[in-house]
Amino acid sequence: MHLGKAVAAVGVGLLLAACGANDEPSSTPAGEDLKPGGTLTILTDNTTFPFDPAKSQGLAITSNGLVHRRLTTWKVAKGQTTEVVPDLAEDTGKASDGGRTWTFTLKDGLKFSDGSPITSADVKWGIERSFAPAFSGGLGYHKTLLEGGPGYQGPFDGKELDSVETPDDRTVVFHLSRPYGDWPWVVSTPAFSPVPEGKGAEADYGEHPVTSGPYQVSAYEKGVQVTLTRNPHWDEKSDEVRLGLPDKVVFSLGQDATVVSQRLVEDTGDDQSAFSASFVSPAQLAQLRGDPDASRRLVTSESGALAFLALNTQRGVLTDPEVRKAFQYAVDKSAYQVASAGNAKLAGDIATTLITPGINGREEFDLYKTKPTGDPDKARKLLAEAGHPNGLDGLQLVVGTENNYPEKAQAIQAALAKANIRVDIRSLDSDAYDAEVTTNPNPTYDLTLTSWQPDFPSPNANLQPLFASSEIGGGGYNTARYSDPDIDQLIEEAQSTVDADEAGSRWAAIDKKILEDSPVVPLIYTRNSFLHGSKVVNFLIGEFPAYQDYRLVGLSQ
Repeated sequence: MHLGKAVAAVGVGLLLAACGANDEPSSTPAGEDLKPGGTLTILTDNTTFPFDPAKSQGLAITSNGLVHRRLTTWKVAKGQTTEVVPDLAEDTGKASDGGRTWTFTLKDGLKFSDGSPITSADVKWGIERSFAPAFSGGLGYHKTLLEGGPGYQGPFDGKELDSVETPDDRTVVFHLSRPYGDWPWVVSTPAFSPVPEGKGAEADYGEHPVTSGPYQVSAYEKGVQVTLTRNPHWDEKSDEVRLGLPDKVVFSLGQDATVVSQRLVEDTGDDQSAFSASFVSPAQLAQLRGDPDASRRLVTSESGALAFLALNTQRGVLTDPEVRKAFQYAVDKSAYQVASAGNAKLAGDIATTLITPGINGREEFDLYKTKPTGDPDKARKLLAEAGHPNGLDGLQLVVGTENNYPEKAQAIQAALAKANIRVDIRSLDSDAYDAEVTTNPNPTYDLTLTSWQPDFPSPNANLQPLFASSEIGGGGYNTARYSDPDIDQLIEEAQSTVDADEAGSRWAAIDKKILEDSPVVPLIYTRNSFLHGSKVVNFLIGEFPAYQDYRLVGLSQ
């Protein structure tokens, strides 16, 4: 998930509580009053909010997770790596044929919100529907992995996807084009939510979906709000992760994030039973430090997305890895922390690896040991050894205009200048940034600042989207334009490994091997901070992802 853009409403254990005087995340009780009832309001700057699983890129723990179940889901807990656990299925899948075939059995007695039974045919239909061009835009890992997926255009012309078999009402068998050990994670993505067979052809299906989670969409007012009420056919005994506590959940659309934060600080009326889906801005974080009451309702993650400086490895002097290594010492990561949140603790810990904390298989290492402020002398020395005794001139640093990126870019620019690396900053709006950095086949940028939140908690989702050569251009997020056939082969081998421990070792080795080439400079593992009203309880953020788990939130009664 690309986090160069603002992310809202995406995204168990103890509450990671307010950052108070010491500005450090700490643990406090999650709340004793976990009784059902009340109306929870989620304040979001999104102006549209359709619950169409085929079109969704949402995380398993956030908004779509309230209305749609998938074959598997995530169990999130403080101090533990996030696990894949059964959801609609009885287990997390049985692999055969070396990881090319995966079989899932649905739990008995599952029902949709309209009272009809959920069958394997409904799961198959939901998956097939995600291939239809009219319903594109959702996470699509499965589209190239399923045999016959490339070129398939969905079920509405009567054609089936033969690689998804349903031998009976409770069994789904997937035939993949190659072994893939992370398939249990893939089936936790939104497209694996069931849609009643034959339904969902209309463009606005997401405004009135047939649901499988604890809630159903009872009202959809475009640009205003979406109201969820209880699904009377949801069986909590079959659902080990969702609590379904509020009687009603209201998404209030088109809210200005700054105004929302101020309303939640004031904590009056319905806002006492609300939380913001948007991050608290650095300026507001600074203001909250002087407000003890609001600070107690500020929840900050332990870690989060990897923020990094990408070096365009296909451009000019940056084609030389020895030149790129100088950037590892030239960057002042502590200055980036301050530019990100005004405070190092709230911004996030300094990053030295590509695989983010909270993901199984991550190994902690630091190939370029230096002070948080960097070592400009060493950077200049490395540049001289690489044939650039006078440093580098005229490099272009391209950033988006959102998420405080211009200020972050200035911190990078100032640090690089100390190492005789002189850069110009170009700020682009969201569409122009994507056109230049992810789409343009011949971009003119040398450097870019961005961040990446994996779509599921596996090193695969950290590394493949950012460093596989297949992800260069065409909308891919290999912003370093890094291409190494050996790395491509190692990625494919790790993806094909079914044993989780063996796969983790392979991914950790790939992490190190990529960083030896220095296509990016890891900066920080960004922390996210969110505000909630005083009646909101069980507002939890685990080790991964750095978002509140919507499925667990309740209201004091």
